[in-house]
Amino acid sequence: MKRTSFRNVFIFLAMIIMVPSGGSAAPSSQQAPAGADGPFKRIISLYAAHTENLFSLGLEREIIGVSRNETYPPQVARKAVFSYHDGLEKFLAAGADLVLIRPMIARGYAKLVAQLEKAGIRVVSLQPRTVREMYAYWRRLGLLTGRRARAEEMIDQFRHALVQIEKVVAGIPVSERKRVYFESIHSRMKTFSPDSITMFVLKSAGGVNVAADARAVRRTNIAAYGKERILSHAQDIDVYLAQRGAMNRTSRRRIQAEPGFQAIKAVRTGNVYIVDEKIVSRPTLRLLKGICKIGRILYPGCFEKAPGCLRY
Repeated sequence: MKRTSFRNVFIFLAMIIMVPSGGSAAPSSQQAPAGADGPFKRIISLYAAHTENLFSLGLEREIIGVSRNETYPPQVARKAVFSYHDGLEKFLAAGADLVLIRPMIARGYAKLVAQLEKAGIRVVSLQPRTVREMYAYWRRLGLLTGRRARAEEMIDQFRHALVQIEKVVAGIPVSERKRVYFESIHSRMKTFSPDSITMFVLKSAGGVNVAADARAVRRTNIAAYGKERILSHAQDIDVYLAQRGAMNRTSRRRIQAEPGFQAIKAVRTGNVYIVDEKIVSRPTLRLLKGICKIGRILYPGCFEKAPGCLRY
């Protein structure tokens, strides 16, 4: 067997050991084992969460392109802008060896993906739906880029902060925990699926999800709920949260003015809050910031100086 073949087998076995069963992120567009032809050095990211995680892995030099409208971290302003609408030639001219996408792009732009792969550019599609999958996703990025140790550091940092936050939440009596409705898309009356990353953020902050019976739409993190079901919990909703971003350009005023919503206790008492989707829905270290922000909304006295939140 050739030397390169031994190397490929070794890396494949390492990947199996590192990624726990049932915790893998969404599969790549290729079936080759992650890292078999890495680490990659000229990376284009077409999803803001990938970009943010690559920077967290310390890969500023290796990132040669990002998607449109990215603003975090500030260094993205110095990177070339790419889109799945671009032709193959632009990716070839940039000398990319890895393009990171998510399943939405893989499904909608399969032709571009096929062209990139035929041209010898590795394309990997990833988007974790749960926190457990997020850890495997960070490991996958670390394997693809030669930053496995740093990926483990990210996981340890996240888990350590969670332990500190859990101690704060444990001190809040169950009977006093706030019941929350968390809106994902106002115009369609949608919330988040109970096992989503966003609901993990809410639970970690000590919130109780009143829409625990919501069901995911097409295996996404979004769940349909409907106004009638929301209003069925009107007297139970202590706090009404809504994410704001590309999917949900809502406002506090719009929520309060929604016909029928004055029946909701949180609306009547003014406990309606907007949070940035970037810190509650994206699989990055900034989820800790989202947990701490929601914790301060729900329990300001407990979270103001919580050890796990001092840097957030």
